[in-house]
Amino acid sequence: MPLVDPVTMSSSAIVKGTVAQSASTTKATSGTQGAEDSTTKTTGASSSLTTLRPVHIKQTPAAQTVRHALPAALTALYLLRFDALVADPVPVMRNALPVVAALQMTYALLCLPAAGEPASKSNRKPRPGEKKKGGDIGSSTIITALLATVLTSVATPFLYFAMVLFGAPFLTHGSHTFLCAAHLALLTLFPLFYVHGVDSAAWAAVGGFRAPLDETFGGLVGGLFGAWLGAVPIPLDWDREWQKWPVTIFCGVYGGYLLGRVLGGTLLWGKRF
Repeated sequence: MPLVDPVTMSSSAIVKGTVAQSASTTKATSGTQGAEDSTTKTTGASSSLTTLRPVHIKQTPAAQTVRHALPAALTALYLLRFDALVADPVPVMRNALPVVAALQMTYALLCLPAAGEPASKSNRKPRPGEKKKGGDIGSSTIITALLATVLTSVATPFLYFAMVLFGAPFLTHGSHTFLCAAHLALLTLFPLFYVHGVDSAAWAAVGGFRAPLDETFGGLVGGLFGAWLGAVPIPLDWDREWQKWPVTIFCGVYGGYLLGRVLGGTLLWGKRF
């Protein structure tokens, strides 16, 4: 039977112990590093939501004029065509769509900072005697507006199906519902697409209703709430002509959007839910 060297046995035991200790230390270090990485990711996501700032309206005279004239123009358009809307909603909503699109495009180009535009460039007030270039519409802002129009068009069918899921007629009144969804998208989503583009962090805050209130986000909240509130009179047994689909929804969208936009840009500016 071969003899066993005690020195060799002790050296082997020391090496095995050292290797086991190193492996356990490596596992503990990797576990700690993984926890730190997950914490860093969570902190980064939450900080990106909290650092989202409200949108500032440009300080040029043209921007301030359009900012205050837009609600008046939309209200006048709605009141002048209300009787025709009740009589036959489809042609009124279809004919009003390009007019509202032109108004929203003008508002975005003159009043809102385009996606990716530095905040200091759009928010700084002109100094006395300084030649202000903010009123000039560059090619980049026009491209941003066209991209926002495309994204708004893509989002319209999703709003249509959302209305169907919330009780809109599916087998009938398809054009009524789709045109109402188009107006909702144009009022509430187009300005947000223009200022935020496809920024995932910004849209996560908007979708979770954690964004700060301003004219763009306030318009979205007001428009959605107005559409929901506008559905209340429809099932009531009043036998009124204006209760038919989607007159009250359409009125709620415009009323809620205008109210939310005005409050978000004034009294509730910068506040969060």
